[in-house]
Amino acid sequence: MSDAQALVDAHHHVWDLDLRPQPWLDEPGHEPIRRNFSSHALRSAATRPIAGRRLTSTVVVQCIASVPETRDLLALAESDPLIGAVVGWADLASPAIGDVLDELRATPAGRYLRAVRHLVQGESDPRWLQRPDVERGLRAVGERGLGYDVLVRSHQLPQAIRLAQRLPELPLVLDHAGKPPVATRELTDWAQQLRTLARHPQVHCKLSGLVTEADHEKWTVDDIRPVWDVLLSAFGPDRLMFGSDWPVCVLAGGWNRWAEAVEEFLDDCSGTETQAVLAGTATAFYHLTPAPVPTKEGTPCS
Repeated sequence: MSDAQALVDAHHHVWDLDLRPQPWLDEPGHEPIRRNFSSHALRSAATRPIAGRRLTSTVVVQCIASVPETRDLLALAESDPLIGAVVGWADLASPAIGDVLDELRATPAGRYLRAVRHLVQGESDPRWLQRPDVERGLRAVGERGLGYDVLVRSHQLPQAIRLAQRLPELPLVLDHAGKPPVATRELTDWAQQLRTLARHPQVHCKLSGLVTEADHEKWTVDDIRPVWDVLLSAFGPDRLMFGSDWPVCVLAGGWNRWAEAVEEFLDDCSGTETQAVLAGTATAFYHLTPAPVPTKEGTPCS
């Protein structure tokens, strides 16, 4: 396969409920994904190409606040060539955060740890990311050459903005575009905050998790296109990366349906811009294999 055919899924999950329970799956509405999902199941699900590219590499992301889960994901990356990087978890508020990260990186599969994440979306403190103990932990993350995946809901975007202001040296990527309220179409406040966040050059954004913010049964490409337009104008393709949020996306159509939508969004993009969104940005942020270089230029994204 040539480099120009590479496709990176920058955000997916795996879980084995017999090995490690996922309490969040007990919430109503999660019945379709209340079962085991492996990286092999992802291979079987992700059959549709995007712009002629088929899945070549992925970034697997933590689900629960568990260092043992992170160790499991690192071991999986060591054994499965599809997985190029791991976004793990460690307690950012712990005085021992540096030691924990060093321990994880010292394991045989530790080289796959490229970023950490915390479920800030579940924190009630509106300044959780600005707590002194958390900031100390985030500085420890950056000092080790790791990135940070920012998982917040749209009303928590001010926290992400303050984080970008206070720690300009820490590479950040906004998961699921900050979860805009696609279903209600009330995007004005989200768009304003998103554009403010995007002014910080160390911040990137995942084109992921949007279908589960829409009507799970009835969403269309036109429902999500306004979000895409804001993301493209705010971040540009060099700071946007495709992610499926599989298997959570199964709740709203699955991997292939989202891939079809993304291909429609990219119709007006040049080869270089498509390359960035589908592989290059994630490759650079997560230090994957060298980003592919397209051979032809088109007109810029409109």
